[in-house]
Amino acid sequence: MPQRPPLLDLPGSRLGERGRLRVLESEGCDPERLYNRILNGRYRKPFIVDDGQTRRLYFSLRFVQSSMRLDDPFALDFAYTRKMMAFLLFAPDPRRVLLVGLGGGSLAKFCHRYLPRTHLTVVEVSPDVIALRGEFNIPEDARLEIVQADAAKYLPRAEADTDVLLLDGFDDEGIAPSFLSRKFYVAARRRLGPGGLLVANFCGPPERWHRHMRLLDWVFEGRVYIARVRYGDNYVAFAFADEGFPLDWARLEQRAGALAGLVPLDFPELLERLREGGELRSGRGRNRPT
Repeated sequence: MPQRPPLLDLPGSRLGERGRLRVLESEGCDPERLYNRILNGRYRKPFIVDDGQTRRLYFSLRFVQSSMRLDDPFALDFAYTRKMMAFLLFAPDPRRVLLVGLGGGSLAKFCHRYLPRTHLTVVEVSPDVIALRGEFNIPEDARLEIVQADAAKYLPRAEADTDVLLLDGFDDEGIAPSFLSRKFYVAARRRLGPGGLLVANFCGPPERWHRHMRLLDWVFEGRVYIARVRYGDNYVAFAFADEGFPLDWARLEQRAGALAGLVPLDFPELLERLREGGELRSGRGRNRPT
């Protein structure tokens, strides 16, 4: 098991936060300079704020990247992660799941615990994020492989080897800029085998991510269903590899009932929210985006 890196503990109050600030720095660093860089958005490493109840990962103070409840480290604390797990309604027993973006490992940990027959590969570009995996209780196990790579370069390395692909890769500005190309979404589509499913998290006002949505819609020829996360600014898109995917709501209701006893999520409610706030994009992906 890799050793945990030394973390410097400092009071979080200087940042307006309760609890402790934890950073990948040595004892010899200048705390005043460090605080100023974080407050001014010029600090280039991930950092942790731990208030004794939650442990949160940041790339900048503008956005919380991940949150872990200390009393239940495997719970999904953010609503958008629970909505992304609605992929089980469509693919209840995936053999291989590929996750882009590690963060605090919320999705990876949840899948590892509750999908015991699934092999998980996580692609994360930042070695500093990977170095913090132990702080978020991310298991060391052969079923959970973490690869340090740029997903835009990693995805084209293979085809048809994935059942579910989860896209949740962000930097301190938003969706990772290397994702914004037809080549990226084509490579993502090609990683999926028959019946495969891509699930993407989009965050913020639609003008921030509409170009990504257009590319996804085009690559999947309109076989995309997108739904807003209630009480937040996240949208989750479900893109289907196969033709003739129209959503069979009656069948999904049956599956939601079956999953309710296996995975600790309210699948009937997830399905209801998908249905209420969703938009079917079928037929809109025919025009090649520029």
